[in-house]
Amino acid sequence: MLEVLDPEQNKNFFDHYLDVDYDLSRVLFITTANTLATVPPALQDRLEVLEFPGYVEEEKLSIAHKFLIPRQLIENGLQAAPVVISDQALSHMVRSYTYEAGVRNLEREIANVLRKVARRKAEGKRVPARIGANTLHKYLGPPQYTPLEAELKDEVGVVTAVAWDRGGRRHDAD
Repeated sequence: MLEVLDPEQNKNFFDHYLDVDYDLSRVLFITTANTLATVPPALQDRLEVLEFPGYVEEEKLSIAHKFLIPRQLIENGLQAAPVVISDQALSHMVRSYTYEAGVRNLEREIANVLRKVARRKAEGKRVPARIGANTLHKYLGPPQYTPLEAELKDEVGVVTAVAWDRGGRRHDAD
């Protein structure tokens, strides 16, 4: 890979497997990685690294409403009598049941809720038309993640941290 990405060598790249010369000087290589820690420094040096941050909560809610919930309603056979998941329930799901930059686990949790609703419907039981934040625990159990004390209250310009020095002494900063 290093040889292919090196502009001095990739003009006359020879593929030993196919016994063919290639001019790779005008080829754009796109690679992905979840972490740069496993990418060797020599390879990183030849790459232009673009980092994409995760979604913020508002973006996750929008994606859930536009794509995830409609797809899960269809997959669970609830499109005829759609169940509404409130914004508060979705926010609670994001904060307390998923802990990720993307929306993969959010979709899994939405699917868990809608599967349980579909099961109730198949059993002939009463099906809720709306799932709220206060009833979410009935479908997903207790919250998986709890906010840290520092995250409970927003304070502009305040940093809360804990650090240890080489001597093993703890230093609190507020």
